[in-house]
Amino acid sequence: MKPAPFRYARAGSLAEAIALLAGAPGENKLLAGGQSLVPMLNMRLARPAVLVDVNGLRELIGITHTPEGGLRIGALTRHAELAASSAVIERAPLLAEAARHVGHAAIRNQGTLGGSVAHADPAAELPAALVALDARIRMTGPRGAREVAADAFFRGLLATALEPDEILTEIDIPAQPPGWGFVEIARRPGDFALAGVAAVVHVGHPLAPPSPPRAGEGEVRLVGFGVGDRPVRLTSAERLLTGAPLDAESAARAGAAAGPDCDPPSDVHGSAEYRRHLATVLAERALLQAGARVAGGPR
Repeated sequence: MKPAPFRYARAGSLAEAIALLAGAPGENKLLAGGQSLVPMLNMRLARPAVLVDVNGLRELIGITHTPEGGLRIGALTRHAELAASSAVIERAPLLAEAARHVGHAAIRNQGTLGGSVAHADPAAELPAALVALDARIRMTGPRGAREVAADAFFRGLLATALEPDEILTEIDIPAQPPGWGFVEIARRPGDFALAGVAAVVHVGHPLAPPSPPRAGEGEVRLVGFGVGDRPVRLTSAERLLTGAPLDAESAARAGAAAGPDCDPPSDVHGSAEYRRHLATVLAERALLQAGARVAGGPR
């Protein structure tokens, strides 16, 4: 199939792109990497009046360090750059690993971080990684700029806090603790995951604590993807582990507790029951990866 007719406009500035979007909120669409939008155009699931190309907006590209030890990443940063960037590998290795799992090389070379986040496919890797990392997402529109925590940004199937006349501009990621894990299962390399889990264990988490952890230590963030209508915080498993030793036994208990937090779909690739089972197994594996890194294993 071919797209329905539309008008093409190449924005020369962020202000121009916002003005073009605001001209018909909800009808006009942004073109960044196009890896999700172009197939939707071809199937006529999206019928924009105007397609606003933002690829020339240099202010939306780049990875910079923040004074607090984190990163600020422009929305037009490509997946391949996330995967290869020394800054991301050093300061947010979970995000680099998630980016390596996105599609195939051609998709990673063209697709953007902001596009993946704004599209909000529940089986996508990058949204889940951002929730696990407690990232903040910045948007700009006619009413100015605002930030939303990644946890609150994703609101349902392909639904986000982004208003129709706003543009996602950048993402702030706090300094990542050394404990992290990322695992997924897909039918073939490059396919969307049947299920996956991202885990972050903060520095103070006791592997075998001689005394109780101090306040604020021991936090665990465990996020499933492909197991609901958005990235899913596996809170039952998190509660079992917060402030407690992380070992093979506790990881297995937490994995088992992750299942009830999931509400996956059934389709030709796998039943809801199968995907829920995958979530329990992958949660355990991600936690064991994170625990090994807390104990001084490879980043």
